[in-house]
Amino acid sequence: MSTATTVQSVDRAVDLLEVLTDLGGSAALSELAEASQLPLPTIHRLMRTLVVRGYARQLPSRRYTLGPRLIRLGESAGRQLGVGTRPHLERLARELGESANLAMIDRDMVVYVAQAASSHSMRMFTELGRRVYCHCTGVGKVVLAQLSDETIEQIVGRVGMPPATDRSITTLAALLEEMARVREQGYGVDDGEQEIGVRCFAVPVPGAPTPTALSVSGPAARVTYDFGEAALPQLRAVAADISTELLSVG
Repeated sequence: MSTATTVQSVDRAVDLLEVLTDLGGSAALSELAEASQLPLPTIHRLMRTLVVRGYARQLPSRRYTLGPRLIRLGESAGRQLGVGTRPHLERLARELGESANLAMIDRDMVVYVAQAASSHSMRMFTELGRRVYCHCTGVGKVVLAQLSDETIEQIVGRVGMPPATDRSITTLAALLEEMARVREQGYGVDDGEQEIGVRCFAVPVPGAPTPTALSVSGPAARVTYDFGEAALPQLRAVAADISTELLSVG
């Protein structure tokens, strides 16, 4: 990446935050050095600045973690993301007749950042900002599938896999098997795993800065597997439009 119009120290600080995120949100100084290829004194200085500003924390073990001030930034960015992408979700909801959701991974969970509701009286409604476990939702499976198996294991180790229904995946082995299936077919399904009687089909948003997914969901009687297969091309087309929206500059 060219640094002609950037400030090196800012670039490096942002790089360290991204490395820390990629390492699961917690890392020792030596791990940051290995991953970033920056000198230890530089990393130490930058991390101390980030700690003072609240964008990182240092634990008694001397490991660094992401800091609480990032939560405020992330929540604000999520709200703005919802504003910009809502027209695309509204179009999808009109075309398919079911609720459309946009969600992304955040602090080991998946958070809903935008929604367009179905016109049916019986429909799915998800509160914006709601955070749910990844293993039992369509959008959650899709965002996890964009990560390595090692990272998925770390996430499960931190937050667990509590079942939302008796159909939820409850073992790491079964989840990793499901991840392989999602990666191969290019979409994820929640078949009553988050809420009995509800089915969801989700696809990744390509090129999003953080793993992001688009879904359509509704009562299983309407959102059948035939419905899902027919809806996938529209889901992918809208996901591509959202990707363009997220990556557009100026």
